[in-house]
Amino acid sequence: MLRDAVDETEDMKIVEQFDISAIDTESLKGFRNHHKSYRPEHVFNNLPDEEYLERIGAAGYGEDGKLHPTTAGLLMFGEEYHIVREFPEYFLDYREMLDPTIRWTDRLQSSSGDWSGNVFDFFFRVNNKIAKDIKKPFKLEGITRIDDTPVHKAVREALVNCLVNTDYFLPCGVVIKKEDDKLVIENPGSIRTGKKQMLRGGISDPRNKTLMKMFNMIGIGERAGSGIPDIYQVWENEGWPMPVVEESYNPDRTRLSLEFSKKQAIKTSDKKQAIKTSDKNKLRKTQEKEELIREYLRQNGLSKTSEIAEYIELSPARTRALLSDMTDVVVEGANKNRKYRLATED
Repeated sequence: MLRDAVDETEDMKIVEQFDISAIDTESLKGFRNHHKSYRPEHVFNNLPDEEYLERIGAAGYGEDGKLHPTTAGLLMFGEEYHIVREFPEYFLDYREMLDPTIRWTDRLQSSSGDWSGNVFDFFFRVNNKIAKDIKKPFKLEGITRIDDTPVHKAVREALVNCLVNTDYFLPCGVVIKKEDDKLVIENPGSIRTGKKQMLRGGISDPRNKTLMKMFNMIGIGERAGSGIPDIYQVWENEGWPMPVVEESYNPDRTRLSLEFSKKQAIKTSDKKQAIKTSDKNKLRKTQEKEELIREYLRQNGLSKTSEIAEYIELSPARTRALLSDMTDVVVEGANKNRKYRLATED
């Protein structure tokens, strides 16, 4: 997406339709308390609120010479009814499903109207709900009990990774689903670095860099791009099934599934059959899309990726990947001038 193609991410924009009163004072107070606790000697701690907001990237001066929230400041500290005026698709949803006889045993929605509905408060409310059910082994550091385990840290990392990589302009919103032995975290937006690079780690490219910076300021999140690999390592150490990262398209969406149970032996024959069925389904869907591409190119000749993507109803990135694997498709030009045609047109 074009929004993802610039160094200055969308959350750095100054939102001039709001003045600084759009910032929820209680949310900001909570953030400042966390910041001071994490960095007691930080030079920002003694700044007045307005200057503090400007320094952390949550506010900036507009063309009118007045201080306004940035999109990051609005998302992090704003009231939900203000946020949706800038991001009409904004929605945060936590669903707890621990009893099969009840649809939800607990639910938290940004639109409920009985709390701020912003990203900062959502993170801490949801993290607390999840953390209370994670087992805490008895561990002392000196005479102080340490309750913060690698699993707790990994869950925090997963939540932050979701919130700072969400495309808040896309529909369906952030959805966190907690079951007895499973946590599913979904957010709008594709993986900017690509799935393979994300799993390798080492490169950090958050969609919302200012949000990431704010979480880093209170000791949460990983700038170096090692967050997801670290989560995999924790799950491997626990002997749990490996996390599963999935992408879907139209609209772009990313899902991380985390299971909190020991691996169970699966019959080799069952495993082979499951893999075989899954592979067949993926192959069939790929072949269907490739045939649609051929149909479009036969009718239209030399075409751009965006034109083909719109016809086959996939994202440009996914369409480009399909085109690169098709031996009967020829590419002409490069980068923005790249176009495709069928090889039989020679």
